[in-house]
Amino acid sequence: MTVALIACGALAREVLAMKESHGWDADVFGVPSLLHMRPDRIPDAVRERLAEARARREKVIVVYGDCGTGGQLDRLLEAEGVQRVSGPHCFEMYANGRFESMMAQQPGTFFLTDYLVQSFDHLVIEELGLDRFPQLRDDYFGNYTRAVYLAQTDSPDLRARAQWAADYLRLPLEVHRTGFGALETRLVELMSQNMAHR
Repeated sequence: MTVALIACGALAREVLAMKESHGWDADVFGVPSLLHMRPDRIPDAVRERLAEARARREKVIVVYGDCGTGGQLDRLLEAEGVQRVSGPHCFEMYANGRFESMMAQQPGTFFLTDYLVQSFDHLVIEELGLDRFPQLRDDYFGNYTRAVYLAQTDSPDLRARAQWAADYLRLPLEVHRTGFGALETRLVELMSQNMAHR
């Protein structure tokens, strides 16, 4: 039985890597990561992918946090009888039990992941209009006190880009090598449950 994994675009590369490393018989359906700028649209986008996935696969798992939908995504999935990996967002998943303590230590923490580091120019600078209105940088980020890079891979190039992003935001950078963290353990558990009920 092939399982369909509906994944946030910001997690798709990691999900594909886990599929390969665990040998899962799974198809991966991506949802555009730019929807994080309009989280109210995430449930409808996932619903569209659900219809597509169910037309071809018996089992579906959603690889997404709540990501600002205010519970709308979970209400949709409950009504559809579909499970998702638990967690409010990928930062909490990657931090693997340390997110709350990091936030308690410094509430003004701006988190980066491999995906966000790679896409910083587009997702942050362009989407927030900072390429056109650079004076808004302090308005957006003036209350942040540090940047924390939750690194999925040990890449010198990505560390350099993370440093560049932190410098752009005028924030000190901390790097934590997390791998896939709880995203992997939670997804492995869901995959095991679904494969056991074949």
